[in-house]
Amino acid sequence: MMEKVIFFTIIMSFLVTVLLSPIFIPFLRRLKFGQSIREEGPQSHLKKSGTPTMGGIMILLSITITTFVMTGKFSEPTVKTYLLLLVTLGFGLLGFLDDFIKVALKRNLGLTSLQKLIGQIIISIIFYFVFQQNDFSTVIHIPLTNLSFDLGWMYVLFIIFWLVGFSNAVNLTDGLDGLLSGTAAIAFGAFAVLAWSLSQFEIAIFSVAVAGAVLGFLVFNAHPAKVFMGDTGSLALGGAIATIAILTKLEIILLIIGGVFVIETLSVILQVISFKTTGKRIFKMSPLHHHYELVGWSEWRVVVTFWAVGLLCAILGIYIEVWM
Repeated sequence: MMEKVIFFTIIMSFLVTVLLSPIFIPFLRRLKFGQSIREEGPQSHLKKSGTPTMGGIMILLSITITTFVMTGKFSEPTVKTYLLLLVTLGFGLLGFLDDFIKVALKRNLGLTSLQKLIGQIIISIIFYFVFQQNDFSTVIHIPLTNLSFDLGWMYVLFIIFWLVGFSNAVNLTDGLDGLLSGTAAIAFGAFAVLAWSLSQFEIAIFSVAVAGAVLGFLVFNAHPAKVFMGDTGSLALGGAIATIAILTKLEIILLIIGGVFVIETLSVILQVISFKTTGKRIFKMSPLHHHYELVGWSEWRVVVTFWAVGLLCAILGIYIEVWM
């Protein structure tokens, strides 16, 4: 029974996104919701200017519809289901406001970093309040060891750090056609496997719903992209995967499964530190995917390579958690 639910979940979320896209993309184009390309970015990206953005709305609709329909087939939605949707849609709303300000109000920077951070923290605190009211565990386990730490009330600080950190890490990864769609599908698929192995079926359904939605989006987002997800999609996906890791108590495993997101973020941090302290750059450009573009790799080669790295990270994370 559960196998069928999982199978039909990914099929449904994939099809919802695929069927919405031919309707939604022309609508975005008519509204002139086109992507603005940073002048300081790779010059090859300037031709992408005007490509419809905010396609993350389609992803969020697909995830929400599929999660409620397929969870209802298995059982009633639980607190965990609502927590997953709270963070995903909450962060998605922040991303939507950021995108809307950029493309509709023609303010290229969108929300300020502080405004986004405040919004992310507020959503994270609401998440913690519900989390704590339901007596969920505040223990963090260290993979490959017998070590675990109960953070108690300080877990709220961890939640804020994890949700904000990974939403921004995933957002940084969204820089090439299909890059985030592919790596996200792999990462959420890995967490679906782990949630299944832990008998947390509502989280497995949600994870598969996300994987199917981004795969459907990839049909239109692969190079050359017909639509971008924007911050609407990337902030939501980052918040979602961090929430899954928290609810399954696989917080540290996320560092492995989400290895591409971690590497992309570290490349930015190292670049900033190096430039501020020595005046020199480690990479030609950060995040890391732009560095490989500027050394001569084609966009497609960079994307496929990062997908492969993401797949290896996902396999390693599953191996450590399930077989070790």
